[in-house]
Amino acid sequence: MDRAQRDPSDVVAGLLGDERFLAACAQRDMGALFRLLNRRGISTRRIASAVDISQGRLYDYMNGKSRVEKLIIFEQIADAFHIPGRLLGLAPRSWEPTAMPAPEHPTPVSVDGDDVAAMDAFRNADRQTGGTRLYGAVVRHLTSNIAPRLVDADSNPQVFAAAAALTEMAGWMAHDSGRDDLAERHFTRALPLARTSGDHALAANIAASSSHLALQTGDPAAAAHWAGTGLDILGQGTRIPPLTARLHTMKARALAAASQAAPAVWALDQAHQILATAAEAEHPWLSPFDAAALASESALVHRDLHEYDTALEHAEQAIALRETGRARSLAFSRITLVGIHVHRHELDAALRVGHDLLTADPALGSVRVIHQLDTLKDLLVTHRGYPPVRDFLARFADVRRARMLLLADIVPPPREGTAP
Repeated sequence: MDRAQRDPSDVVAGLLGDERFLAACAQRDMGALFRLLNRRGISTRRIASAVDISQGRLYDYMNGKSRVEKLIIFEQIADAFHIPGRLLGLAPRSWEPTAMPAPEHPTPVSVDGDDVAAMDAFRNADRQTGGTRLYGAVVRHLTSNIAPRLVDADSNPQVFAAAAALTEMAGWMAHDSGRDDLAERHFTRALPLARTSGDHALAANIAASSSHLALQTGDPAAAAHWAGTGLDILGQGTRIPPLTARLHTMKARALAAASQAAPAVWALDQAHQILATAAEAEHPWLSPFDAAALASESALVHRDLHEYDTALEHAEQAIALRETGRARSLAFSRITLVGIHVHRHELDAALRVGHDLLTADPALGSVRVIHQLDTLKDLLVTHRGYPPVRDFLARFADVRRARMLLLADIVPPPREGTAP
């Protein structure tokens, strides 16, 4: 991204772990904060406009001739740049995710075997066939089998954990169906249920899911904030290294999307170190975050940083490690690998992987996969002058039509005047 076009809140997302930034906030030295933003490529005109002050006043702050004193300006700065209120001595801002407070007496993880069995059955089916067709079944299970138990005054906390985990799963399935607005509502509902259960790991896992969703919807600042929230929550209870690694990875993804290379690589290194030395940890409600998942996410971090050689290594590792029963994850990894080959101008290699991708399980019901395939097609269209690419695009169109026919009963048709 061009430095002049950077979103200030994205730059701030990359500074949340910077000692100079934290010191400027703690001392309420807005001149120092503005200088940091300016050095990171945000123009003084854009800073002044965001905070609604004149450039002359901004220069006075930056040169130490005056200091911000008024509460309303601190609030404007926090809201304009998405600086968490606590860093400036303010109340939490309206846009900040709500963190889960620690209960006075955390409840040990306790589970009902039937609830876990249902969760595992949904999870295994989702990995292989995608969440688009399973969403309704999960919601019905929540409504019929879980919700009635929540209203019982004698409900065990494990029921709230089951409700939180399945509500989070419904959010992922909504996301897989292309309904990110619905997914956000599910994640928002899941967090207080996890809080009530006292299961910190489950709550932190939901924060990681919210981080992923924010990243997918183009808000890396919120993604970084949710990853940090998850790490804070996890610090209140028993540490689960794979989940800690996942949260550091999501932070790295957010920072890379915000073009913050050094902190992104640092966060990713933390994830690799934690996962490499971690003993296997079991938790009844969490999906495993393993070496294949980390390799897949690492490829995306380095791709977003335009480090395509390193991205290629991780993408190939992700495919090599991925289990054959994880059809959707394998599809995503192959999509990433094709894109990296294209960026490296290796069209024949890209097409070899692309043909493998098109022969993937046709029953995979994931709108998200189709959307990513469309993005991949747009990347290849710029090379349609190469005959093998033209042939691939023709085959791609046929495969896409076939996949959409399989989802025709649950995916709304495109609005009139929009591209298919």
